[in-house]
This record gives sequence, structure tokens and C-alpha cells, in this order.
Amino acid sequence: MNYTVKQIAEITNAQIMGDKNLVIRNIAFDSRIIYSIKNTAFIAINTHKNSGEKFIESAIDRGISVIISEHQYPQFENVTWILVENSVAFLQKLAQYHFKHSHIKSIGITGSNGKTILKEWLYQCLWNEFPTVKSPKSFNSQIGLPLSLLQINDSYKLGIFEVGISKPHEMEKLEDIFHPEIGLLTHIGNAHAANFKSEEELIDEKIKLFKDSKVIVYNGDHLLVAKKIHELYSSKKIISYGLKNNNNVFIKEGITKDDNITVVYFDEEISFPVHQKDEATLTNALALITVLKELNIDNQKIIEKINSLKAVEMRLEAIEGIKNNMIINDSFNLDLDSLKTALQFLNEYKKSKKSLVLTDIVGVNSNSKELYEEVSELVNDQKFDSVFLIGEEISKFTELFKSKTSTFLNTQELIDSKHLTEIENQLILLKGARKFEIEKLKDILELRKHDTVLEINLNAILHNINYHKSLLKSGTKMMAMVKANAYGLGSYEISEFLQHHHIDYLGVAYADEGIELRKKGITTPIIIMNPEQHSYEAIIEYNLEPEIYSFRVLELFYEAVQKSGYDKIYPIHIKLETGMHRLGFKDFELDQLSETLRQKNVKVQSIFSHLSSSDMPEEKEFTIRQFDVFEKNSSYLIEKLNYIPIRHILNSSGITSYTDHQYDMVRIGIGMIGESPCSEIQKQLQSVVSFKTVISQISTVDTGESVGYSRRYKADHPSRIATIPVGYADGIPRLIGNQTGSLGVNKVLAPIVGNLCMDMMMINVDNIPNVKEGDTVTIFNAKPSLKEFADYCKTITYEVLTSISPRVKRIYIKD
Repeated sequence: MNYTVKQIAEITNAQIMGDKNLVIRNIAFDSRIIYSIKNTAFIAINTHKNSGEKFIESAIDRGISVIISEHQYPQFENVTWILVENSVAFLQKLAQYHFKHSHIKSIGITGSNGKTILKEWLYQCLWNEFPTVKSPKSFNSQIGLPLSLLQINDSYKLGIFEVGISKPHEMEKLEDIFHPEIGLLTHIGNAHAANFKSEEELIDEKIKLFKDSKVIVYNGDHLLVAKKIHELYSSKKIISYGLKNNNNVFIKEGITKDDNITVVYFDEEISFPVHQKDEATLTNALALITVLKELNIDNQKIIEKINSLKAVEMRLEAIEGIKNNMIINDSFNLDLDSLKTALQFLNEYKKSKKSLVLTDIVGVNSNSKELYEEVSELVNDQKFDSVFLIGEEISKFTELFKSKTSTFLNTQELIDSKHLTEIENQLILLKGARKFEIEKLKDILELRKHDTVLEINLNAILHNINYHKSLLKSGTKMMAMVKANAYGLGSYEISEFLQHHHIDYLGVAYADEGIELRKKGITTPIIIMNPEQHSYEAIIEYNLEPEIYSFRVLELFYEAVQKSGYDKIYPIHIKLETGMHRLGFKDFELDQLSETLRQKNVKVQSIFSHLSSSDMPEEKEFTIRQFDVFEKNSSYLIEKLNYIPIRHILNSSGITSYTDHQYDMVRIGIGMIGESPCSEIQKQLQSVVSFKTVISQISTVDTGESVGYSRRYKADHPSRIATIPVGYADGIPRLIGNQTGSLGVNKVLAPIVGNLCMDMMMINVDNIPNVKEGDTVTIFNAKPSLKEFADYCKTITYEVLTSISPRVKRIYIKD
């Protein structure tokens, strides 16, 4: 995209206030992740859930001088305004015009599952055949698709774009903006299906994208999809792929015993080795081959491309490093898109100093000088303290980088220089092409080197929070509970991520937890749910907000406020007892409470209570009684106070089961980790935590021989036993030994045998195909799930998570 402000206004019928001749090449929609301000406008997107206009000031503070908005704010000087009636409609209209005049060959991918992985596979196979642009990440919505299309410029010959919908009539708008020459329909499943009357309606809506397509490629294993495609688009070129041999493209004679499969493409056969043979992977491979053939890629080249096809590594790892550094490891792939994504991710962290390791961008068919000029512009905008360049090509352009810059021909040279191990208190981004193996730097810089790791998917947390928010009214606030080290996940890392995404409140149990967050730069309001008497001075010093649940606590805390010299009105939170009988003021205490509060220089920020049984449908009557007590007592107290505090009573299961009682705020805890007692809700949530280790050794144990301490397990046949480096010191209870629990190896459950040791345990791998030393072992994630693992332990998921030892390395993943 390359337009003047005047041209943009003419295309979209917008008004201009300011400089009409400024050139816009990028549009940013999130003030937190602006990676470059040069020729960039900020669009304040207004939806029924949120207003982007409240972030205009933040964008201007970052250096943005062009704002696209529905309203003008005169207090901001030296800003050019593009004033629009509707920000989303503006974006769609501009993208529609831009795509129409791009003259680019296009592939549009829609469906329920597999859109992103097929987009990335196609890009990996085609970028060196045609200059190719693709949707960043999973940008496929009413906002995401237009932003993706606006990336197109004259240098691109091919565009690959995802198109997603979540409810009826959305596809009509998207097809009006974007009509792909080749339409690809992936698997139709349950994603967003709840918003459609039937599967048939879902299919009808999805295939509207192909109205003006010349070629339609679809999964013919789904009979209703095949029927609909043929009824509506029989005049077009349509190609079906799938595992059934009635498709145009299918796998001959099923899956073979060795690593090779033969794909039949009409009257041709293509044979190649595969390493993953699950149905989803094979079906996606068939879709890939079909599109490649349609683009006239010959068979030998297709085989070469599939052989070199890498798993789609759409993730960044955040790992605690030595010398109080945070390591952002993105050593999985490198192109301009992924570099921009990584730079955006950096903006979620508050560390003021940061360094970058960056390698050559390998295999790009473009002018090197132009490429590295763009790279250097992106890097320079981030104001890194140090930049380390690796590779012969990028090193030629050292003078383009404004930070203190060092160059190395290979990764080992940088390791030998010792420069990285001298860095302290910084963010260190590792960004490189695979051939440079810069993951070796991560091994040197990370603090903990235990093979056993706890992976926390930050995107899944955000998805789960947004799902719960989707059940609420637009103005309802949300508090995230990050007590007990955020349920074992890491309170600072989770809190920083939540703060970046504008969570309203954080909740911790004790003052020490809140103090630690404040020391590390967390500024979001923090409620202390159990303020201990000795901590009152520290609560005041670090601007924390205490729960007040008794007259004794109120008097002692207010005495501490007076002694501290605090001269403002101090915020507190009043806990009401409604039936749990743990903490809180009772109804007969409310008159005295209101009188006492009026006499003190405090403000009740919120009135709240806690549900004891919201996760138990059989206790619905009791829960309703709790609501009645809370409504009566909180209303009475508000009347006496003569002002209106925030009210909240719903926890995670309360949000999903008793949404009508959301009041002004809700509290989310285990729900953001992806756990729900309701099976239907559970289907909508994403798994956040993966606890993994590796196989240290595999041994053959003969009949009658024993395994582990106390000889509790004796083999009744020659058995293969794998030892893994995790034990009860890592938080695994001993009671799951002796075949009580099982762990996942190659997607198959392997029973734990013998007693657990402090640092090790043993599993029987007789039934695991192709198992070898070094293979990954899943303690819990999908197989077994966290809930299944908790059942092995005869406990609840909360206890499992909070029991995981601090010595287990936490890795924070962002897809």
C-alpha cells in the first residue's frame, strides 16, 4: 500500500484535517505493537465491545502523526486526521479498492480448521516461485482480512489469504472485498458452529467466498460439502481432495507400512515419504498438492518441496535468562513478516533495555540492499541497545543499523566472543533463519536447563479470556486471579501479558505477591485478598488495594494509613459473607460498617463476595440464595455509602453458568487456563499448559525383574521400560506410580511403573511404536489432559498446577 492522505480520503469518502500530502504505507490498529512509525497511520477501530479511540493518545505518544478515527480530538496538536463515519467500513472499503487495483494472483482459504497451517505450507512452497504475500498470523476476520490485503504492493505476484467467519452474513462482506482466483475449502468442523443454525448453514456461508473464483479446491470427504459445491458451482473448475478414493486427489491404497505414500492426482501418481500420518496432516498435504498442481508446479518439484517442508513453527518462546535477562527465542524461521511479529511481541515487555540477534534472511528473491534497508528501518525504530548480526549478507549492511552493532559470520563466532553473556537486565531477542542454529544461544543464555519444562501458551490464555468476555455485557470489567504464582504458571509473566491486554484488575492472596509484581513494573490495580496485619505498611507503600472483611482489619489498616502519612482517599474492597462462611461482613454488621466507613478517609472501590458451588449444578438453589443475599446486602450498603462502588461475585464457573449476575465486574482464574466443569464450555476453551519431559534411557527388563524402589513393580513378560527425568521433587505425587497414572509418548498412553523417585520415574513403553531415547513425554496437556492427570492424582486441577516445582523451567509461548 502506498497512498497519500488525500488519495485515501477520496477512495473512502473521508474528511481530512491536516496535511493532505503525507504518504501512508502502513496502517496500525493496536497502539501497543506499533513496530514502525514511518509512513504509518493509526486507525481507532470502534466495535460494540470496545473503542479504539481511547488509545489514540498512546499512538500519538509513540510518534504517530496520522490518525484515522470517527471523531477528532483537538487537544492533540500537529496531527493529521482522517475522519470516517465507521472505522471498520472504512478499512474494508480501502482494502476493497486496493485489492481490485492490485492485479495479483490470489488464493483464498476458508474452512473451520487447517486454514493457517495450509497458508503457511503454501507460502513455504511458493515464495521462491513467485514473490508472495500472505496473511500475517491468523488475520482472517472483518478487520484482519482488510489489514492483510493492504500489505499488497507492486512487487508481489501472488497473495495467500485466510478468510474466517464466526456468524451468518459475514462472508458476504468479505467476498465483496476479496474474491480469490483459487478458492480452497479446508475441513469443516465445530469451530464457531454454535453461531449457525446447522452445519448446512455453516457450509453455505463459507462457500460464498468462491462466488467469483475460477477454481475451487475442496475436501470431498465431506458429502454435504461436495453436494453443495457441485450444486452451486458446477460451471467452475472444481477439484476434490480427501482420504476417500472417490476424490480427484487421494492416497492410493490407504497408508502404507513404510514411510512412503502415493498420491493419485487425476491420472497421475506422486510418491514421497511422510513422517506424520495422522488424518489431519495427510488431508492438508492433499490440499497442498492440489493447489501446487493448479499453479503448474511439476511433480518432481512438489516432492522436493514436501520433503523440505517444515512443521509450521508459529511460536515465540519467552524464557527466564541468566543475569536477570528475558530471552525471546524466535529461531524457527525468518522473513519480514515474522520479524515484524517478533518486534511486536517485544513491546509487551516493560524492560527498558533490549538487544537483538539477527541473521541473514535466507532465500528471498529480492534486491538485498532494498531488503536490508527495510529490515534496518524496522530494527532502528525499536532503539535496541545492542544489535548482533550473523551472516555474510546482512553484515554488508552494518552501517544501516543505528544501534551499537557487531557482526559475525556464524553463530559460533558470536558464542566465542562472550558478548551475550555480559548482558544484564535486558530483553534479548533471538531471530534467525534455521541454518544458523541460533537456538544454541538460547541454551547458553537460559537460566534453567532441566529437560522437564512447563510450556504456557499466552495466546490460549487470551483466547480463553476473550471467550469469557464474549458472554458478558460490553462494560463489564474483569479481574484476573494471579495468586499462588498465577496458579503455578508464573505471576509476573502472566500479569505482564494481562496488563498489556488491558485487564482491569489483578488479584493476589498476599501482599508479598503484589509487592513483587509492583517491583517488576506491573501498574494495573492489584487487590490483596488476604491482607495480613504485618503487611499493611508495605501495601500502602506499593499502592496495593486490600480486601477488608472485618472491623478488626478495617481499624488496623486505617491506623496504618494514618501512620504512613498518606493524605489521599485510600481504595479498599469490602467482602460480604453470603453463605460460604469463610470471610466477610454479615448483614447485621452493615449499619455499623457504613457508619465506620463514612468516618474514615477511605473509598470502597468494590463490594464483593465469593460463590462456594457455582461449578456444581446440583447446588444451584444454594447459589441462587447467595446471589439474593449479595444483592440485598450490597444494595443496602451502597445506599448507606451514598456512592456506587463496583460489585462482583462471579468466578470462572459463575461467568459461564450465571451470566445474568455479572454485576460490574467478574473474576477469572482457572477459566483463563482453559478448564471448565461444563463439557460444552470446555470445548470452547484452549489448553494453556503443557508439562513435558524427555526419555533419558530405554531398558529391557526380563520377566520377574523389578523396577524402582521397594520392588513394587515386577515384569510379567520381557518389557521395555523408559526412564524420564521428573519425579516428586518436580511436583508429581508419588501416589500415581505403580500403574495408577499414565503419560503420553507419541500420542499413546504409557503406564507409570514402580514407585516414583525424587527426580525420576519409569514408564512401560511396550505399546509405543518407534519409541526412542530423547522422545518427548507429555505429563499433561492433551493426552493425558490436565483434568485426567488430576484424576490420577485424586485431586483438582488447581492443586496439580500449584504443586509444580519452581525448578521446572517455564517457557512462555506466543503463537
